[in-house]
Amino acid sequence: SFYEELLCHGILKPLTAPVEGMVVKEGSCNYMAPQGISSVVKYYLNQSAGADVFYEQHVTCISLRDGKWEVSRKTGPPEQFDVVILTMPVPQILQLQGDVVNIINESQKQQLESVSYSSRYALGLFYEAGTRIDVPWAAQYITDNPCIRFISIDNKKRNIESPEIGPSVVVHTTVTFGSKYLDSDPAEVQQLILSHLERTVPSLPKPASVKCQRWRYSQVRKAVPNCPGQMILHTQPLLICGGDGFTCSNFDGCIDSAISLAETVKSHL
Repeated sequence: SFYEELLCHGILKPLTAPVEGMVVKEGSCNYMAPQGISSVVKYYLNQSAGADVFYEQHVTCISLRDGKWEVSRKTGPPEQFDVVILTMPVPQILQLQGDVVNIINESQKQQLESVSYSSRYALGLFYEAGTRIDVPWAAQYITDNPCIRFISIDNKKRNIESPEIGPSVVVHTTVTFGSKYLDSDPAEVQQLILSHLERTVPSLPKPASVKCQRWRYSQVRKAVPNCPGQMILHTQPLLICGGDGFTCSNFDGCIDSAISLAETVKSHL
């Protein structure tokens, strides 16, 4: 039903562009988001019946105050809430300060500490309108390069080639490369990826701009045991955590966790 709804509204479309080297599992279906994956998030936020959404709120501390959760952040005063749901990467849950440190019991702590993620870099190359990128594929998985694992001509993959909008290329590094250079200078890493890219796709034109993104928590390698979808850390008031660290890193995993979280929160209201 989730896929049907998103397809119906044009948020998702079937992936029809050629992707070289992709392992296709029998019975699976691949989709792409023409306006980017953030359009999926925005769609659901718009369905939330007027929820206020605040971005760039870096939570640092969660403590009990008068039967509510007091949440502190890097900037701005603390705020109090009846229910707190945490969906950040699991290692960041364990980095929180305050009463939450003692609320997580030893068994839960062991389960949370067992979660592991792969790390990688993502590189975006942006071109002027009218630039031609002459390759026969929209995206390509690469198996024989120590640095690059995936390259996508993003507008081609999304089937939105336009004379008014310049093309863009997205590059994902291998997990090994990401781990090796995780704490290196991003400018040096960017040059290293670009040099590998130049050898891998020598026909690529020079981009108008480049953005290099460190992706410390890329995909879940090992989820919370038995993939429960969520974990209740405290009942009254409710403090609960979920996300792909409790299922798996794909859209199905996110939906499974979201449903599990929603049902648990509803039963506590």
